[in-house]
Amino acid sequence: MPKVSPELLSILRCPVTGSPLVQEGEELVSTAEDTNGEKLRYSIEDGIPLLLPPELLAAANAATSGQHDSKA
Repeated sequence: MPKVSPELLSILRCPVTGSPLVQEGEELVSTAEDTNGEKLRYSIEDGIPLLLPPELLAAANAATSGQHDSKA
């Protein structure tokens, strides 16, 4: 299980609620609820927290490298 260092965890904040995050297993969880009354969860991949709001994470996962603009 990737562990986020205490130093990094002390400065990270939920991008939606602005609340501190706590690590639960392989996810970071907001300490405050969003407008739907839920605590937001963010995955950790290769030791890097993916702090994208859920709607942006879905869009990022759907995008492929072929969909990005190329620089001419």
